[in-house]
Amino acid sequence: MKSLILAEKPSVARDIARVLNCRKNLAGAIEGNQYVVTWALGHLVTLADPEEYDKKFKEWNMSYLPMVPKKWELIVIKQTAKQYHNVKSQLFRKDISDIIIATDAGREGELVARWILEKSNCQKPVKRLWISSVTDKAIKEGFSHLKDGREYLDLYRAARSRAEADWLVGINATRALTCKYNAQLSCGRVQTPTLAIIARREDEIRAFRPQEYYGLTCTAGNVKWTWLHEKNGSTRSFQKPFITELHTSLKGQSLTVTDVQKSSKKTYAPGLYDLTELQRDANRRFGFSAKETLNIMQRLYENHKVLTYPRTDSRYIGTDIVPTIKERLKACNTGPYKKFIPQLLKMPIKASKSFVDDKKVSDHHAIIPTEESVLLEHLSNEERKIYDLVVRRFISVLYPAFEYEQTTLKGTASGQCFIARGKRVLAPGFKAVYEAEHFEDNEDEEETSFQTADQSLPPLKKGEVLPISNSSVQTGKTKPPARFTEATLLTAMENPVRYMESDDAKARKTLGETGGLGTVATRADIIEKLFHSFLIEKKGNELLITSKGKQLLTLVPEDLKKPELTAKWEMQLADIAKGKHKEAAFLKEIQGYTNALIDEIRSAEGSFRHDNLTNTKCPRCGKRMLSVNGKNARLLVCQDRECGYRETVARLSNARCPNCHKKMELIKKGDSETFVCACGYKEKLSAFKARREKEGAGVTKKDVQKYMKNQKQEAVNTAFADALSGIKLQ
Repeated sequence: MKSLILAEKPSVARDIARVLNCRKNLAGAIEGNQYVVTWALGHLVTLADPEEYDKKFKEWNMSYLPMVPKKWELIVIKQTAKQYHNVKSQLFRKDISDIIIATDAGREGELVARWILEKSNCQKPVKRLWISSVTDKAIKEGFSHLKDGREYLDLYRAARSRAEADWLVGINATRALTCKYNAQLSCGRVQTPTLAIIARREDEIRAFRPQEYYGLTCTAGNVKWTWLHEKNGSTRSFQKPFITELHTSLKGQSLTVTDVQKSSKKTYAPGLYDLTELQRDANRRFGFSAKETLNIMQRLYENHKVLTYPRTDSRYIGTDIVPTIKERLKACNTGPYKKFIPQLLKMPIKASKSFVDDKKVSDHHAIIPTEESVLLEHLSNEERKIYDLVVRRFISVLYPAFEYEQTTLKGTASGQCFIARGKRVLAPGFKAVYEAEHFEDNEDEEETSFQTADQSLPPLKKGEVLPISNSSVQTGKTKPPARFTEATLLTAMENPVRYMESDDAKARKTLGETGGLGTVATRADIIEKLFHSFLIEKKGNELLITSKGKQLLTLVPEDLKKPELTAKWEMQLADIAKGKHKEAAFLKEIQGYTNALIDEIRSAEGSFRHDNLTNTKCPRCGKRMLSVNGKNARLLVCQDRECGYRETVARLSNARCPNCHKKMELIKKGDSETFVCACGYKEKLSAFKARREKEGAGVTKKDVQKYMKNQKQEAVNTAFADALSGIKLQ
C-alpha cells in the first residue's frame, strides 16, 4: 500500500517527489514505490456562489437578501477542474491507504487540502507534514516526524469559519449596497476599515493648517550650537519676535560652556523579518508593492529554496533552529556576504533573546535563509534585492551592537540655553553589514523641529568661554501627516489601534493581541482589492482615496468601518483553532450580524453619483463608460455591473524618457501606441523601438542568460556582470 501526498503547488510536489524517489509521471501526479505525490493549484475547491443554492440568486435583488445557506456547498473551480479530477482519481486508488497533507503549514494551507478531501468525500486516514522550508533536509526531517491529521482539525474549522463568515458578510453587504445604489460597491470586514483609515488620514491632511516656527543656531569655538527651550526641550519657537531679539542680542557676545556629558551607547540590530516588516522595507527601499514582495518571496521559498516560509507573523526563531545557523550561514557565504560570514563561522553562535524566543514563535519562525546554497546568478534582479534584505538582516542579528560615544555640550548666551552634540564611533558592530545604509524610517513623522546634528567636537571643558562668531535664524512650517504609502499602510493595518475612534480599552487590547487588520498572508491581497475596486489610487508612491471610495464610506454601515469588528473575529477564530470556541456558535453570531447589516443598508438614506462618467460608449451595451485609475494604468470601465466591459487607455511602462528619465505612459489610441512623459515628451512606439536599436540597447534577456549560464558561481561579481546588471532591458 502507498501514501498519497497532497502538496499545494506543483513546484513543491516535484521537490517532495524527488526527495522521496518518486519518478513515474502520471496525469497530475508523480509515483514512487511508497508514495504518490499530487498537488493543488492554490485552491481547487471553494464555497459555492449564491446561484448554486438557488437559481433566482443569479439576479441581484435586494428582496432576496440576506442569503444564508442552510448547508454550505463546495464547488470545483472551473479553471482548475482538470487537476481536481486528477487528484480525486489518486485519492480513491485502491492501493492508497492514507493521505499526507503537505500544503502550506498555516490556516489557509489547511483549508486547501481539507476542502479537496471534503468535496471528494475521501474518508481515508490523514497525516500532516508541517515544515517551514522546502529544502531536501527539511522535507526528510518533516517526513520522519509526520503528525496525526486529527491534531489539525481545529485549525481547519477556524479556516472554514473564516471563509464562511467572509462569504456571509462580504457577499450580502456587497450585493445590498450595489442593489441599493445601482453602482459596483464592494465591502468587507477588513478592506472597509482599511479604506476608512486612508480616508481618515486624508481628512487630517485637509483639516491641517500650517504654522510657521523659528529656530536659532550660532557658531562658537568651531562648534555649531542650537538654541534649546530649557523647559520643554524643543529647538523651535512659534514666537518670531523672541527669536529675532535673541539673534540681535548675540552679536559680539560669548557663550559659556555649562555642561559636558559623555556617555557610551549601544544600538542593537533590528529584529529578523516577518512578512509585513519585509513588505514594508521592500516598498520603502525599492517601491515594491506588498503583493510583489510576497510573490518574489514565494519564488525564493518554492523555486529557489533559499528562504524559509514567507507567510509568518513572527520575528523570532525557536531554540531548535539555533544549531542550524552555521549551516545556513555557509549556504549564503557568497558574493557580497563573504565579507561578513567567515568571522561568524569561526565563533560559537550566541542565541540572544533579541531573536531567539520559543514563546514568540507560533506556526512559523521569522524569514531566514535555508541550508540550501544560493547561486546568485540564478536569481532575477528583484529576487536578489529581497534575498539581500533577508540575508543582511539575518547576518546582522549575529553581529555585536553598534557602539559609539555620545558627547552632549550645553552652554548659555544672552541668558538662553544652547546645545551641541557629537558622536564618535567606537565599534561599527552590525552596521558594518549594511555599509552605508540607514535604518530609521521617518516616513510617518513630522519634521517640525530643528535637529541637533552630530558633529566632530573639539575637547571643551565646563566653564570655558567661547566668542560667538556668527548666528542665523531658521524658519520652517509645520507639516501635515504624510499620506500613506503601501509601507506605512501595512504598519497601520498591523497596528490600527491609533486609528480607532473608540476608547474601549478591551477592544484596543484585542486588536493588539490579534495582530490588527487581516493577517500577514492576506494584507497584500486586501490592498490589491482596494485598487481593483477603484476605491484607492496611486500618485507617485502615495495612496489616495477615490471619489468612489469616499462615497462608499458614507453608505456603508458604521460598524463595518471599524477595526474592532475584525479584531473580534480574529480572536474568536484563534480560539476555534485552539479548540476553545465552537464553530457553530461563531457562525450563528455572524448570521445575526449579517441580518442586522442588511436591514441597516435597506433602510438607509443616501445616494451614489458617478462623477467620472465619460462620453465614450461601451462597445457591448452602449452605456456611457467610467474613467478610472488602476494601480499602474488608466482604464475605461462600463458603468453597468452586469456588462463588465473594460479597456486599458494607458499604462505606466518601464521605458524611460530621454529628457527627464522618468517612466513614460504608453497610450493606446486605435491601432497606434505612443509613449508620453509628464515633461511633455512624446514618441510613437515604432520610433521608440528604432531609437533604442540605434542607441545600441541591444543586449537582450537571452544574451544575459546565455552569458550567465557559462559563468561559475562567483561570476555574478565580475566587472562584466556588473556592467550587464546596469542595463535596462526593454
